[in-house]
Amino acid sequence: MERTERALDFTIEGEGFFSLESPAGGVSYTRNGVFNLSVEAGGVFLVNGQGLYVLDENGARIQIPAETTAIEADVDGTLRFVRHDELLGTARLGIFSFTNLKGLMASGNANFVHTPAAGEIFQVNDNITVRQGILEASNVNLAEEMTRVVRTQRAFQLASRALTTADEMQGIANNMRR
Repeated sequence: MERTERALDFTIEGEGFFSLESPAGGVSYTRNGVFNLSVEAGGVFLVNGQGLYVLDENGARIQIPAETTAIEADVDGTLRFVRHDELLGTARLGIFSFTNLKGLMASGNANFVHTPAAGEIFQVNDNITVRQGILEASNVNLAEEMTRVVRTQRAFQLASRALTTADEMQGIANNMRR
């Protein structure tokens, strides 16, 4: 977890995905909680970095009241829209999970779509905590992974040389019989 202190950055501690309205009108899912505001003729909406609308627990776009000066999040994913100390409204982030997470299909930009292999979709209410101003960091250590790539490449080169040498030796042995 990386602390950003940015009010529109969210992370989910536990199993679950934020729901987004995909460009085709369907729903996609992501763990990337970097959100922004989109000011449009129809109002102000919460969107992700690609401009996809963030959906609430009922599958509707999260609309921010125009006079909002602050957005506060509870640990259950409820957003409170505040103007100074006055509560203007609330919305709850749509956080969902699946019976088989490996059945999700990647759709690019850290987004996933549901497939029959993912099983049942269910709303996550328990066993999660939503944190505001914190992002989920990558679980990949770049230096370690690069070291593994170099080791794998060297092992491949060694195996290739061994195969070439064995092939040459068999060629010499075959030529000696003649």
